[in-house]
Amino acid sequence: MRLSPRAAVQVPEILCSRCSGVCNDKEMGIQIPRPLGQGPSRFIPEEEVLQLGSEDANLHSAFTDAFADLGRLDNITLVMVFHPQYLESYLKTQHYLLQMDGPLSACYQHYIGIMAAARHQCSYLVNLHVNDFIHNGGDPKWLNGLENAPQKLRNLGELNKMLAHRPWLITKEHIEQLLKTGEHSWSLAELIHAVVLLAHYHSLASFTFGCGINPEIHNDGGRTFRPPSVSSYCICDITNGNHESQHPTGWSALSTDSSCEVEALMEKMKQLQECRDEEEASQEEMATRFEREKTESMLVITADEDPPPGRNVSRHFEDTSYGYKDFSRRGMHVPTFRVQDYNWEDHGYSLVNRLYPDVGQLLDEKFHIAYNLTYNTMAMHSDVDTSTLRRAIWNYVHCMFGIRYDDYDYGEINQLLDHSFKVYIKNVVCNPEKTTKRMYDSFWRQFKHSEKVHVNLLLMEARMQAELLYALRAITRYMT
Repeated sequence: MRLSPRAAVQVPEILCSRCSGVCNDKEMGIQIPRPLGQGPSRFIPEEEVLQLGSEDANLHSAFTDAFADLGRLDNITLVMVFHPQYLESYLKTQHYLLQMDGPLSACYQHYIGIMAAARHQCSYLVNLHVNDFIHNGGDPKWLNGLENAPQKLRNLGELNKMLAHRPWLITKEHIEQLLKTGEHSWSLAELIHAVVLLAHYHSLASFTFGCGINPEIHNDGGRTFRPPSVSSYCICDITNGNHESQHPTGWSALSTDSSCEVEALMEKMKQLQECRDEEEASQEEMATRFEREKTESMLVITADEDPPPGRNVSRHFEDTSYGYKDFSRRGMHVPTFRVQDYNWEDHGYSLVNRLYPDVGQLLDEKFHIAYNLTYNTMAMHSDVDTSTLRRAIWNYVHCMFGIRYDDYDYGEINQLLDHSFKVYIKNVVCNPEKTTKRMYDSFWRQFKHSEKVHVNLLLMEARMQAELLYALRAITRYMT
């Protein structure tokens, strides 16, 4: 008998409620764990996330399929449910990558997921895939460190670190090294599968940290045996920034200021649309504005705080000091990648679909849904055309990776994205493990949590496409 997702969640709760009295008996000496976090996200109040059982028929069907695939509904899914159309595409893509027969075995797929998530110290995703790796018959020795994995997977380490942090450095020589004939060589189809998995889990780590995803109670870091505190929070809440009251001192003034920010942003969007219709900058000026924005993006300071403690994941990758931070602070130059010369629609899509059938179509659908998704709302306003703002967010992410659209005026970015928003974007995309609740709260203060989750979908998909463009261009150059 197969349980529905709702029933599967309820059964443990019923058993716990019936058994806790017995197990907590002091004479038995057994402790019952409690969830360490409240709800699926430490950034979003639990009551604002859709509760299981209140979803519509289509969403219930998606939940059921996801539960049937993995035996769980993880907290990422429960946060993405703010946007059902996207969630359906995401689940369909992930099902194909991990459940359908492909070039790579299930053990390799999950180990690559571990390698990718570990680059950003994302213990949440690492733990999920450690469990799946074991469940699919993976060799536990591999989990003792990358040096214990097969040489073929170890050879992928260099591509993993560059793709995660400096994808512009990937060349056809790196591809040639992986594909050259030998005992540990990769086939083209296998490499495409691996590249898609690496990019998928790098970007999913961005979403996980950007939305403050909590680990589930059965995963490391998701439970505590301490009794509930009398107050609404304990000392650990103060250290992680989760102790703010719902309406802190000065909230009324802050709310008013935030409302003015929304109005000002909408007015800028309107003015940009009008100016665009009236005059167009020269190609030289457009190129200058791109270079200026690219340089300025390097100067946006990311957090200096150490990431929160968690499972030691560094054993799953090499060269732990390698990262985007090193690049930005040393002032290294990012070469410009012109989308007119190589892009997803004309080049990447067909290459992926040729070597890993149907995946190109699934990724293309997911990119388009994330980019075009709109409810025509902004905070408390309705009937708003948000296309200008969505494009600015997407192009800003690509700009940080040196990717330029010749037909886009990069002067719009500075007008639409304020400093606090840029700091949040850069952290989520480049150093997601350093994203804090304070950063999440500091941008778009009057917007709904669903809108901030939408922002994270844009950041995740824009980052994934940027990584794929660099890797696929290198593969194309190798093949030609």
